[in-house]
Amino acid sequence: MDKILLGVSSCLLGKQVRFDGGHKHDAWVVDTLGTYAEYFDLCPEHQCGMPIPREAMNLKGTKDEYRMLTNKTLVDKTDQMLSWCAPRIEELRTKALCGYILKSKSPSCGMERVKIYPLHGGAAAKTGVGIFAKELLTAFPLLPVEEEGRLHDPVLRENFIERVFVMHSWNTLQKEGLTAGSLVRFHTRHKYLLMAHSPAHYRDMGKLVADIRKYPLDEFRDLYFEQLMSACIRHATPSKHQNVLLHMLGYFKKELDTFEKQELIRLIAQYKDGLIPLIVPITLLNHYVRKYNQEYLADQVYLHPHPVELKLRNHA
Repeated sequence: MDKILLGVSSCLLGKQVRFDGGHKHDAWVVDTLGTYAEYFDLCPEHQCGMPIPREAMNLKGTKDEYRMLTNKTLVDKTDQMLSWCAPRIEELRTKALCGYILKSKSPSCGMERVKIYPLHGGAAAKTGVGIFAKELLTAFPLLPVEEEGRLHDPVLRENFIERVFVMHSWNTLQKEGLTAGSLVRFHTRHKYLLMAHSPAHYRDMGKLVADIRKYPLDEFRDLYFEQLMSACIRHATPSKHQNVLLHMLGYFKKELDTFEKQELIRLIAQYKDGLIPLIVPITLLNHYVRKYNQEYLADQVYLHPHPVELKLRNHA
């Protein structure tokens, strides 16, 4: 598998670019995900021309209108940052990014809940978005984006990584050459993954794909991609996973005996009740897929959405 291309805040890779000359090395980002990722790193504050070390900065203003100012001297650095952001965003458009990992709480890179301090004193409100992060999110509304802090949550981590690998598959599809046939094959392979994230999107996208010949290819591509990423950002809950697994079990009506069916149904129920991790019924189902050479299911991304070494389905 080709490595996935991810944008990342430089300090998370251990680069000493923070205001105090330090870093925020994240072991999971570097050592675990880094096995499968190629990183394109940016430090907006340093790369826009601020020195290391430098005076710390904060967002100051109101929820709806705020600026990035140095803490003590109150020098406004917002325009300097925005001038740097514009060409960087255009540079990012030329890259086949599969996602972006931002540094939490940062006045430049924080994705959410960044502190905004009133200009004339008072308590800070956690309602801001970092200056660069806001530009990134506006320019790439469908790109998987997360903060390293939120990635410590196993549910958020799994959702982000699934979206990243879907984006990687989509970018590969674009690179290999888009046709109506390749789009239909892509959708077919992702059907159960879509069902696990959003049954409503799964139904609507099925109707859209059935009418693919009614659209110019470029128009269909854009419609489909928006629906694809909108579906995947929805969390795949235990109930929705149970629904998918039981659908897949239906492919083995003739092959499995009563005991084998009941055993798999029991494991699926135990997963749904939070007693065992998802990897347990998935492993048994994959065993039957291989044993009985079930080609349709073997091609389903849902059963292998990301490398098992990331252990994203190992939490109950």
